[in-house]
Amino acid sequence: MSGERESCNSRHLTWLIKSCFPDPPNHTTTKLTTSSSHSKTQPHPTSPTHPTTISSLPDDIVLNFLSRLPPSSLSSLSFVCRRWSLLLHSPHFSDLRRNLNLLRHTLLSLTATDFGFSFSTFSNSNSNPSLSLPYYDAVSLLSQARVASIGPRIFIVGRNATVKYDTWTETVSPCSAMIFPRKKFAVAAVAGKIYIAGGGSRTDTVEEYDPLTNTWSVIAHAPRRRYGCIGASSDGVFYVIGGLRIGASEKNEFSSRANLGAEVYASSMDLFEVEGRTWLKSRTVPGGGCVVAGCAAAGKVYVLTSHTVEVSFWSFDAKRKCGGGGGRDGGGAFGEWVKLESPRFLAQVRVDSRIRFSCVGMGDKVVLIQVGGRVLNEERRRGSSREGFVLVYDCVSGEWERGDDLPEIYRRAAYVSVEC
Repeated sequence: MSGERESCNSRHLTWLIKSCFPDPPNHTTTKLTTSSSHSKTQPHPTSPTHPTTISSLPDDIVLNFLSRLPPSSLSSLSFVCRRWSLLLHSPHFSDLRRNLNLLRHTLLSLTATDFGFSFSTFSNSNSNPSLSLPYYDAVSLLSQARVASIGPRIFIVGRNATVKYDTWTETVSPCSAMIFPRKKFAVAAVAGKIYIAGGGSRTDTVEEYDPLTNTWSVIAHAPRRRYGCIGASSDGVFYVIGGLRIGASEKNEFSSRANLGAEVYASSMDLFEVEGRTWLKSRTVPGGGCVVAGCAAAGKVYVLTSHTVEVSFWSFDAKRKCGGGGGRDGGGAFGEWVKLESPRFLAQVRVDSRIRFSCVGMGDKVVLIQVGGRVLNEERRRGSSREGFVLVYDCVSGEWERGDDLPEIYRRAAYVSVEC
């Protein structure tokens, strides 16, 4: 947004901030008058006034006007008082801005150095100047971490530590670590909380993190133990997608076509309904293959699957009214798979365990980023290969477009979409 909507009148903002705080208590005042017949004063109480301030308004009204303010003023308003900060970071605030078409999506890259974390914003694959923030063990944390966002905040969940980065205040602060140490687990944010599953050989638990209380809790047990799985969320459902079966080697899981259990894990999803604390049934990706990337966007879940010599791109209707879904013990599977146009550049390439992709949903677009390894095409005998490419899928038009290749420094980064 630009122009008047982005401008912030300082006089109006000062009034807005002051009105957040209540006036001192009104005391009964007296008016002194002198009577002609008496040489003493007599008090005359006046009616106390009770001006209406923003602090006296209910949360839903405050949220309504805060949600209509331009993005440029939101970071400043989060410092006004604790109440406003909580409201601006609540999922209700994001829902209101989404309904008003005011929610802005930003793609951020996160890299770690010996000096701390480095954050950069991307627009059409072009990076803006990065912001470096000190953190004593950034490299070790990010190497085993998954990343999720809630509004303007990014949560870096590592094996033994959790860190929060607030894009409004540009600060990094430590949070409570998850209960069970994990590696290559699934993570996603649902309704203002973070959920993780998989990645642990000694536990099948699903953990929930509440940013308001800074606490983790076990809320369920997953039907399957996975390693290297992908997390996504849509319509109140936490998706745990693909990965290896705990206890099986990578070679057996991804190479042995005779291992039926491996195929089921690599191309399947476990769906956890957060509000009802139940597991929903779903079908595996048609045709098998291994899910190598996935995310949620525009009310659907999108996955990229590998079939050794080619890749496929699929969408899964994440709305629970589709397909007549049921609970874990109910009848009928939930949702439907649809095969989409594969990325043209990846139509005939070899994708193995050395190749890594980052798939990020941004509103009605899916951004696919190659962040590790080297993709070889049919002309690899002549040294034809690509690194750090970016592809963008438009969920409305169903078309792919090619972005600029990433600079080398960003090819090992973690990527996340932030909305505010």
